Amino acid sequence: MNALTNSICALVCICSQVCARILGSVCMRRGYHLWLAAVVSVTPFLQGLGNPRSIFSNSNNFFNVKFVHCSCGWTFLLLSGFVLLVSLVPTRRPLLCLMHLARLGITTTLCQCIPFLFRILEDLTGSCLQPMPPGTLFLPRLETRQTCQAEGHQWQGYHISRQTFTLTLCSLSLAEELSVFVRYLKRGYPAGTSLRLVFLLNASLLGLYNLLLMCTALYTHEYTQSVVGVAMGTLFWHITYRGWYRTFYSPGPPGHGMFPRFAGGRNKLE
Repeated sequence: MNALTNSICALVCICSQVCARILGSVCMRRGYHLWLAAVVSVTPFLQGLGNPRSIFSNSNNFFNVKFVHCSCGWTFLLLSGFVLLVSLVPTRRPLLCLMHLARLGITTTLCQCIPFLFRILEDLTGSCLQPMPPGTLFLPRLETRQTCQAEGHQWQGYHISRQTFTLTLCSLSLAEELSVFVRYLKRGYPAGTSLRLVFLLNASLLGLYNLLLMCTALYTHEYTQSVVGVAMGTLFWHITYRGWYRTFYSPGPPGHGMFPRFAGGRNKLE
């Protein structure tokens, strides 16, 4: 039994080391957003290779309902545990941990609020599609989504994909936060099996988001809406992680204040 436990712990250690190096690499940090853009831009042209009977061809499949629609919650739940552990152990400063957790709260707020703005845009640009029954001389025009759908008709406006927006923003946020772990390990901080498992769960969630984004792009018929959704997700990631979080009046970037460095004989924090 002990041999099996030791083997599992060793496997977890090796897998976490490999994933940490990949997520912390320069190529990953500089080109991951380009990879997501390429996935959504190129994948739709491969629809002929897709299986129309696949579970992912149904928009109400298990993964869409349980993961895509709840991706903000899954991201905050798993990532907050990881951020809390890796920020509290090196610093022992609860206030700094709360500042790092604030980034996750901001990402979750964006995931919830921005799609609401997408819906408003669809309402403003849409119109009601009303079939003309035989013998009908006059059909009143329905001006709002509520009255249109209440009559059993379809409202069509400019729709930006909430799925691709949410998956892109959550994926980029996960990649940014998890990239800290390779620096954490290099500094020799305590990294038990439980922490490594939490890291691997987050890395697995990131891989699942990539798969779901690819399937969403493959089986959707709204190419421009999907591309705009990815572009909006990338834009808000750039505004926060590559812009605002690098300023003084912000929660700080991932890893801020966690890793000591020695300069001029004094112990400073990055």
